[in-house]
Amino acid sequence: MTTPNTPATAMPGNDVPRPTEPLTAVPLTALPGRRVGGASLVIGPLLLFTGVLLRLRFDFFFPAQLRAYEHHPGLMSASSGLVAAGWVLLWPGVMFLAARTGERCRELAVWGGVLTVLGLFARAFHAGVDHLAFQLVDAHGVVAATRIVGETYGAFHVFSTLNAAVMGGWLLLAIGAYRARVLGPLRAAALALASAMPLGVLKGTTPLSVVAAAGLCVALVPLGVAAWRDGPVQRAAVVAGRLLLVIAVGTAMFLFGQVG
Repeated sequence: MTTPNTPATAMPGNDVPRPTEPLTAVPLTALPGRRVGGASLVIGPLLLFTGVLLRLRFDFFFPAQLRAYEHHPGLMSASSGLVAAGWVLLWPGVMFLAARTGERCRELAVWGGVLTVLGLFARAFHAGVDHLAFQLVDAHGVVAATRIVGETYGAFHVFSTLNAAVMGGWLLLAIGAYRARVLGPLRAAALALASAMPLGVLKGTTPLSVVAAAGLCVALVPLGVAAWRDGPVQRAAVVAGRLLLVIAVGTAMFLFGQVG
């Protein structure tokens, strides 16, 4: 016999439920993981910084950006592609940084991480509009493309709601990372500079753009390198196998994307 205060004993035919670990017991850094997050923190800022520098010599506003594409389509396509890829590839790194920050400053980590990722979504949308505008130059000429963009430039789109997130997310994440001692004062200030990156469609490079992109490199690249150095060292065969898998999957995705 068992009493209310006596634990039940496992008997044949009597399945006693076993306690399970709550979902909150999963470490905050379980996703995206140390290696994916670290790679994102290194690759994303460097791609962004390179893309920003490629279009530095052209004027900032959209008529000059369209003329630049007319005369230098390869250069402008490369710049736009690198900037877009840099923003998109930053999301795992942002999640990794937010997870590290959340170990001590959970509220700032949640708000800063979520708003920053939403801002990256908005940046990706802007890059898509840039691509379409460049295709208008190819299809109809720079004069017609400039006229069409000028007539529709202020049109509402849902991602304009995220303009505050584009800027504010980096600030909150920088404050949280500093308070959580993930970043020192100088690198936290460098991370906050990302909020100064001009936002919107067909925006070129200004000195402030270079400072903001450089700030991301200073703040995040060392953190990404440190993330790769920490923890157990994997065997060379495992690293090579995963690298080959990434290359194979990336190639397959590229070819699939060309199908339409």
